[in-house]
Amino acid sequence: MDFSSILTNAAWEIINPNTAAYALAALGLALHFGFSGLLNFGQAGFMAVGAYAFAVSVLTFDAPLWAAVLVSLTASLGLALVLGLPTLRLRADYLAIVTIAAAEIIRYVVTTNQLTEYTGAANGLAAFERGFYALSPIPPGQYAIGPLVVGANQLWAIIVAWALVVLTGAVLALLVRSPWGRVLKGIREDEDAVRSLGKNVYLYKMQALMIGGLMGTLGGLVFVLGTGSVQPARFGTELTFFLWTCLLLGGMTTIIGPVVGAMLFWIVLSLTQGILVGLVESGTVTIISTVQAGQLRYIMVGVALMLLMIFRPQGIFGNRKELVFS
Repeated sequence: MDFSSILTNAAWEIINPNTAAYALAALGLALHFGFSGLLNFGQAGFMAVGAYAFAVSVLTFDAPLWAAVLVSLTASLGLALVLGLPTLRLRADYLAIVTIAAAEIIRYVVTTNQLTEYTGAANGLAAFERGFYALSPIPPGQYAIGPLVVGANQLWAIIVAWALVVLTGAVLALLVRSPWGRVLKGIREDEDAVRSLGKNVYLYKMQALMIGGLMGTLGGLVFVLGTGSVQPARFGTELTFFLWTCLLLGGMTTIIGPVVGAMLFWIVLSLTQGILVGLVESGTVTIISTVQAGQLRYIMVGVALMLLMIFRPQGIFGNRKELVFS
């Protein structure tokens, strides 16, 4: 078993743009649930809307990078309005039902053959990232980051992705520590009490849904720019549940928690995948195949998450006192 390769692959997950994408989307969930009490089970839908709006703008309408990003963010705000207007006046579980259904509807719509010209149907879209890499000031070549060696385009994607995580985390920290954020925390605990003080609870919840959705959209952009393709299968319900795992691992009422949770999630998946596959290939384990080993790692992560919820439900960085929502 090549432990050096296993550890190197795990180290790559720490800086992988995909990990940054998960961190951005999980930060949006932290605003939704951790600070506002909104049950959003369709963050994958916000990521998909952002990714497809960007890709279609570039490939179909030849939009420049800034315009395509603007279209993505606008589409995200529109989705938040469509989901929030009929549900945010109702109980929290209505939003959960609507968001998870909306995410699946979006995925099935972009997969339909009638939209193949625009969305690529099941095959997805590719070759829309040229404007993004054209902005890179990094000369072509190979660059060492510790034990890792990456190309110029990869390095540019890493820098932009994690810069967005830092910027988004800083903005979120300012928001939740502002009077606006304190009202959100009050809504999370007891929205009737906040309403009795004359605050428009519905408006605050809508704002939180829109801002958290924008964070998910930024995650969707990083998600597809890092790989150079957008595939509908990557935006299934399991993506949202993986994001919730990242959130719960780090702590739902913190800023750093979702970021560290995303890193830990991918590190653990990489380590378990490498170790299990290595054991199977070396003949040490014969009762499962390499394909089954890939599935077994998700079971192991699920068990670990269950244990975490039993013994430390507030997450690694969370505060148990902030878990009591009304």
